[in-house]
Amino acid sequence: MTPIIPENERSNIPLDTEELIYHPDMIRANEWVLTEYKPPVRDICIFVPCSKKKPYHESPSHKIFDRIIFSLLKPEDVHVVVFGTCGLTPREIDTEYPFMDYQFIMGKCNVAKVKRDFLKMESERLAAYLEKTRDTYKHRIAYCIGDFRKAMDIALQMTDVQVTIVPKEETIAQNLQPQRKFIYGSLNQKKYLKDFYDAIASATDKPSLDVDLDDGECAEDDDWFRL
Repeated sequence: MTPIIPENERSNIPLDTEELIYHPDMIRANEWVLTEYKPPVRDICIFVPCSKKKPYHESPSHKIFDRIIFSLLKPEDVHVVVFGTCGLTPREIDTEYPFMDYQFIMGKCNVAKVKRDFLKMESERLAAYLEKTRDTYKHRIAYCIGDFRKAMDIALQMTDVQVTIVPKEETIAQNLQPQRKFIYGSLNQKKYLKDFYDAIASATDKPSLDVDLDDGECAEDDDWFRL
């Protein structure tokens, strides 16, 4: 595969500061995804948040997500798309620069302007991708909390493409942890994962089973966890 950004065209600006969302290579890579990238035709697209560990598909959190996804779906039936600090990263290109190379965690950012700009930029990218893939997928599911969820919510106000967002609002409300800095807790909680499982099962007309889902805590692996 030809690199999204050839090595001799890459910026020397660091990828580990709060200016990441404005980084020219990150902007260029996301523009490439929205304009040149050709997504595979699949029954279901599943959006999941980016992780601290790269590549995403090898991270502890994504291995948990994959265990749920592929317990119900065959690889040829689903397309996994990562979103968040990275912008938008289809699973099959998560080893590409700059998605593999940045170190900044959006959740560590306390600059109000950067957080506002992130929500605006990310929601616009999500809306653009949903429009681009309007006829590519039959169903779409987004598994997210915190500011990443806010970005998806805003995107859905910009398009009539349907996305099922989980965990359910009532599940989140029942599991709030006010004593923690991030009150929503980890996405790897059993009740959140059950909503994720149920959404995939519903989209595929499969029964919602009482599956055994281990509680997992990957606090150091998830960008969204620190928002």
